[in-house]
Amino acid sequence: MWLPASMTENLKETNMCAGSRQWTCAFFNLAEKTKGENSVFLNRNRDERTVKSRKSTIGKNAGDFERLPNHVAIIMDGNGRWAKSHRLSIPTGHRQGTENLREIIRHTDELGISALSLYAFSTENWSRPKEEVEALMQLILDFFASEIDDLDAKNVRILILGDKSRLPAKQRDTLVEAETRTAGNTGLRLNIAINYGGRDEIARAAREIAMEAVDGRIQPEQISEQTIADHLYTRGQPDVDLLIRTSGEMRLSNFLLFQCAYAEFLFPKTLWPDFSVRLYDEALSAFGNRNRRFGART
Repeated sequence: MWLPASMTENLKETNMCAGSRQWTCAFFNLAEKTKGENSVFLNRNRDERTVKSRKSTIGKNAGDFERLPNHVAIIMDGNGRWAKSHRLSIPTGHRQGTENLREIIRHTDELGISALSLYAFSTENWSRPKEEVEALMQLILDFFASEIDDLDAKNVRILILGDKSRLPAKQRDTLVEAETRTAGNTGLRLNIAINYGGRDEIARAAREIAMEAVDGRIQPEQISEQTIADHLYTRGQPDVDLLIRTSGEMRLSNFLLFQCAYAEFLFPKTLWPDFSVRLYDEALSAFGNRNRRFGART
């Protein structure tokens, strides 16, 4: 039976009486002692499945922060580079990123943050290799199959940002079902951007407003910033307060352009699959220390 090196050494040093019963007790005592240190039952076929996280999933409480944002947006960047650094396939990197996502959503909900927007698949991502696109489409199905019951039970409301019409039928139906099922929930607003582009969103809003003007429902002089905001996917939600892009890249990549007008930006160098709850808390703490003036002087 394979054991981690730390447990093998500890077993050698343990004063055990003869017999299988003593061995069994010693093994489980040491397993409990080292649980969480090295992910004892690490999946060794790493090309096929995700690597169990060694990151702590215990985060701070809301009262530990100076100030929390109402709306956090995350560009989950670096899955491909993470996969290459671990000599894994790109699809495996995306799947590992999804494993990490669960803890970030859970922690956001526990902190009482109003909205979390995640950039999952952009309108430009269709140009990626076919194998990678197919893997991302499969991840959509896998994520909602495993998470929808828990999200619904926690009162999370799911909203898909983007044009669902171009997605394969199975994925489109899955997303519509998730939105419909959680439409009455009043907790965390979980916005997942799939086939999304910020410029496309603004153009879509402009077309809707133009049609209202043609129909006489609105006059040109009545069109304001709020009018545009009311025609975005995120209508009724607060603007983004904090945008985090992992992997060190420093650009918006066409994500929530209108909503990020006064957002605070953070660009941690950590790749998304390694972006732990602890690092997320550090980003939230950094936000709390920012002096937000919104163009005014203080």
